[in-house]
Amino acid sequence: MADDTEQAWQSEVMATSVTLTVNPAVDMSTSTDYVVADRKLRCDSRTFDPGGGGINVARVMRELGVPVLALWTRGGLPGARLEQLLDATGVDHRAIPIERDTRDHLMVVERSSGRQYRFNMPGPRLSPAELEACLEQVAGLDPETPYLVLSGSLPKGAPEDFYAQLARAAPPGCKVVLDTSDAALRRGVEAPVYLVKPNAGELARLAGMDIEGDHQIRDVAREFISQGGVQVVVTSLGAGGATATTSEEYWHVSAPTVQVRSAVGAGDSMVGGIVAGLAQGRSLQDAIRYGVAAGTAAVKTDGTQLCRRDDVERLYASI
Repeated sequence: MADDTEQAWQSEVMATSVTLTVNPAVDMSTSTDYVVADRKLRCDSRTFDPGGGGINVARVMRELGVPVLALWTRGGLPGARLEQLLDATGVDHRAIPIERDTRDHLMVVERSSGRQYRFNMPGPRLSPAELEACLEQVAGLDPETPYLVLSGSLPKGAPEDFYAQLARAAPPGCKVVLDTSDAALRRGVEAPVYLVKPNAGELARLAGMDIEGDHQIRDVAREFISQGGVQVVVTSLGAGGATATTSEEYWHVSAPTVQVRSAVGAGDSMVGGIVAGLAQGRSLQDAIRYGVAAGTAAVKTDGTQLCRRDDVERLYASI
C-alpha cells in the first residue's frame, strides 16, 4: 500500500512526457510448428499489440507509473484497430490523422526451433501537410513538457532530417530523446538532442567504421558529443547491457542473465525505462540502470509483449 501511495504522489507531481511515433504499426504475432516454403502453415491464434517505437516507449513508461502522452499517425482501418489497442492499454494518446493506411507488422515464432521471423511492412507515404501537422503538434506542446521521445523509423515522404526538424520545434527546455537508425539518426543529431540510443551496429554505421570494444564505443560517442548536438549517447549491447557516454563520463551497465523468450521491443523498453527513470528524478546513471533492467525484462515476455513492472524493479535491484 505504501508503494501505491508513493506512486500516486509521483504521478501527481511529475509533468507529462510525450512520445511521437510517425510510422506506427499494428503488431500481429502467431506461431507454427515449422516455417517452410511452399506449404500451407497452420498457425495458432493471433495476438495484436499497438506497435512502433514511440508507442512502445509510452506503453513502458505507463507500466512504470510515469505520466506520458503518445502522439501517433492514424490512417485507415489499421489505424482504427491501433486506436482500439491503445485504448485498451490505458495509455493517454492523441492521433494525427493521415490519408493512407497505418502499417501492419507480422511476427511468426517457429516452435520447433524457437526462431522468430519478423515481417515488417512498408509504412504509408505522408504528405507535406501531414508532416507539417506532426511539426505543429510538437510545437504546440505544453512548455513544461520535460521529455520528448522521437522513436522509430521515418515514413515515406519524410525528409531525412525530419527528426531534427521536430527536435528544433520542441519547446525550449524540453529534452529530446532520439532512437532511430541510419540516415534518420545521422541527420537527427544535427539538432539539439539530449540523448540518443543507437545499438552497437547503428553506432558503427553512423561512424562509418567497425567498432570493437568499449574504448571505441566511447571514442565514437564522444566524437558526436563534441559536435555539439548530443549530450548523452547510450549504446545498447543486447545481452551485454549498455554503455553511456557524456563529454566527461563513461560507464558500462551489465545486464542480468535471464531466459530469452523474445527480443522484440527490448530496445524500446530500454528507452522507456531510461526516460521513466529520469522523469522520476533518478540520476542519469541510475536511470540507465533502470533502462537496462526494463530492456532485460522485455526479453522475458512472449511475442510483442513488453516489460512488466515487477520484473523491472526486481532486475534493477540486482544491477
